[in-house]
Amino acid sequence: MTENYDAILLVSFGGPEGMNDVMPFLENVLRGRNVPPERMHAVAHHYELFGGVSPINQQNRNLIEALKGELLENGVDLPIYWGNRNWHPMLADTLQQMQKDGIQKALAFVTSAYSSYSSCRQYRENIATALEELGQDHTLQIEKLRGFYNHPGFVQANVERIVTALQQIGCEPSQVHVAFTAHSIPLSMSTSCDYESQLNETAQLVADRVGLSDWKICYQSRSGPATQPWLEPDICDHIRALHEQGVRNLIVAPIGFVSDHMEIKFDLDTEAKELCDQLGMKMVRAGTAGTHPAFVKMIRLLIEEKLDSGRERLALGAQGPRPDQCAQSCCPAGTRPQVKTAADQ
Repeated sequence: MTENYDAILLVSFGGPEGMNDVMPFLENVLRGRNVPPERMHAVAHHYELFGGVSPINQQNRNLIEALKGELLENGVDLPIYWGNRNWHPMLADTLQQMQKDGIQKALAFVTSAYSSYSSCRQYRENIATALEELGQDHTLQIEKLRGFYNHPGFVQANVERIVTALQQIGCEPSQVHVAFTAHSIPLSMSTSCDYESQLNETAQLVADRVGLSDWKICYQSRSGPATQPWLEPDICDHIRALHEQGVRNLIVAPIGFVSDHMEIKFDLDTEAKELCDQLGMKMVRAGTAGTHPAFVKMIRLLIEEKLDSGRERLALGAQGPRPDQCAQSCCPAGTRPQVKTAADQ
């Protein structure tokens, strides 16, 4: 059975693209939270190190261009719109433009592979809020594409990024430790969603295909008061433990993310790399899925699933494909952190 959709909507976190953008962006991210000004300025310094530019917006532009070509080559002629949670193009503005353009029914691809409040449910809430702002008479409908943490295309893209990192570090899979990283979240949030189990499944799928025997999932970018427990171990704590164990070759693979952004540029490429240099460890950071052809193809396949319900729903591992629609009670917020690292995710 075929369904009629007339647009694709890419939904992402957003990031500043110059120093003048940084503080307004951070204010958007932290709005409604009791964050002291000194904390905000400390996070702003991370952006200052890179001229106030997060890579995430340009990576999304690159992804949109790659997806346009992939869709046209396979006979899918749909316009692609783009809206962010926290910086321009803002989601609400994009939906207003879609309404003006006469779009009736769109499919949303969210640039997050896993299930948690901040990486799934909050985006659905963002879309719902932006639709409400269109007014009671709007006719625009938006359906989110399913989660893809175990999709063959996402797994393949991460496998090939690690293979490239192995070539860069000059090691066989048996000679290196791989630290898979993801954004840490509060335990009060993680215990009520599938975030951890999905990360573990993706890491195992990737490790099996690369032939890795020495690997571990670590977390990065935690925030909030020290009294609030978050997922551990932190990547830098893990690096120190590896050094004590005599490990000297390390690949850091941020499989919790689909593209580079400030938390990868600062937390991994800067902090973690500097720590490895101090300890005399050789570290290579694997790339994210980004615009890898397998990842771009995956997005097209997810779209085609919705255009034709007879299409095969591809998934690896024991859990199978995620449902198209999340349960109303899934991924509650838990106890929200009072301080949020204001980098992109």
